[in-house]
Amino acid sequence: MATEFTDKVCVITGAGSGIGRALSMALAREGARLALSDINAEGLAETASAAKAAGAHDLETYALDVADKQAVFAHADAVTQRFGGVDLVVNNAGVAVDKTVLEMPLEDFEWLMGINFWGVIYGSKAFLPALINSGDGHLVNLSSLFGLMGVPRQSAYNAAKFGVRGFTEALRQEMLVAKSPVQVHCVHPGGIKTNIARAARHSDEASSEELADRFEKIARLTPDQAAEIILAGVRKGRPRILVGNDAKALDLMVRVLGSGYQQLVSRGTAKMHP
Repeated sequence: MATEFTDKVCVITGAGSGIGRALSMALAREGARLALSDINAEGLAETASAAKAAGAHDLETYALDVADKQAVFAHADAVTQRFGGVDLVVNNAGVAVDKTVLEMPLEDFEWLMGINFWGVIYGSKAFLPALINSGDGHLVNLSSLFGLMGVPRQSAYNAAKFGVRGFTEALRQEMLVAKSPVQVHCVHPGGIKTNIARAARHSDEASSEELADRFEKIARLTPDQAAEIILAGVRKGRPRILVGNDAKALDLMVRVLGSGYQQLVSRGTAKMHP
């Protein structure tokens, strides 16, 4: 059955795994035209193969480092030229660092910000003219539950995801003021069963495995379920899309407790990192 994504040109970064791959598969099944990118060539090729098997009839892959400004703007030009326009952009690529501020080298902070924050800014700026020209564009930026609340050992991730939230909410208002035909969505996933925790930069290898195992135990949703929620939110025109009951519950906790939530979170963290 046709939906508004049928034959629409959909751009997804970080498509080689996790939510990016799940979104690619969901859109392929709906007959979208796909421009998929990732820095991981092997993962991207696997996504492309699966998407074609799922029904993608027009698909192009691109090797892309979203932290590279010139590469992202060149990518936008290449996609627009190849497909003739762009209807949906999902700035999804992301990484993680699990370290305290004191122990984290600035190089780790800069690496994460380059991908999680600047990658979203570059992607939004580069594709916004094409989305406006589409007459019915959608820009979807991935923030996080950690864009709603601060968490110990996640200062870099928090900084990026709070930044994405602020940027996206401001941009949405600019589109409303200008009466531009672009809907802007900020996505806040909770625990999703992806490999982001296992691939994160940690203080040491032992804590890396332990924390990745804990994350996988508490992560409730699969990437496919997350993709379904995200696309449903886009269809409904929701400015903020909360993904998962944990995201909804913790968002409510922050709203109710204000800064008081920090005491609860810090106590829980102390138990995990005695």
